Amino acid sequence: MINFVICDDNVNILDKLSKTLENIFAINGFDAEVALTTNNTDKLLNFVESTKTDVLILDINLKSNKSGLEIAQIVREKNKDIYIIFTTAHLEYAMVAYKVKTFDYIAKPITYDRLEDTIKRLFDDINGLPKKYIKIDSKNTLVDASEILYIKRDGMKIVFKTETQDYYTYSSFNKIQFNLPNNFVRCHKSYIANINKIKDVEPVTNTVTFNDGNYCEIGPKYKKSLMEVLNVYGIS
Repeated sequence: MINFVICDDNVNILDKLSKTLENIFAINGFDAEVALTTNNTDKLLNFVESTKTDVLILDINLKSNKSGLEIAQIVREKNKDIYIIFTTAHLEYAMVAYKVKTFDYIAKPITYDRLEDTIKRLFDDINGLPKKYIKIDSKNTLVDASEILYIKRDGMKIVFKTETQDYYTYSSFNKIQFNLPNNFVRCHKSYIANINKIKDVEPVTNTVTFNDGNYCEIGPKYKKSLMEVLNVYGIS
């Protein structure tokens, strides 16, 4: 059983969101329940600390002494595995929200289809999807897509960067991008990022930091599409 907890300062939203989630669980056959709905941050923190909580759906703009981002940081320090989904009407918080390893970020008003898409992806992640391999050259070299941190253009070469080794090929982004999963997105003229391997997004300096410590700038031309994909796929 996957336990969901919802925190929002609007009791009407709490009630509607809870009922919508229960409907999504029933229609899709998900073994899950809403274990707590609350507008009280102290009650939320006490519950998460004492009770098994798998998913936290959290409003950023809480009318409380702590913001949703601050609550998420406290929860994340104690629970590294919890899935955090932010909701808010203020899109400017999107990049900051990913600093606490957000699974998704949903803009208000929340639609049924948008919420269902997020929950389906969440259960796909929990259950583990089959590996997807990418053929990177004419020699039929295959690389597990989930191991790729980013893809970098280096002169005439394309570098597939993984945590264990680099793979090189002569190609172009236009040719390889067609075969990449949807969680790969162009963030710079010389970089394609694996959203699941991003450690941090810094909105002030417009940089993306990857899990291996390397980073790249976010090109102005690609910032909008990067944020759209982040809003769908989140950061692991």
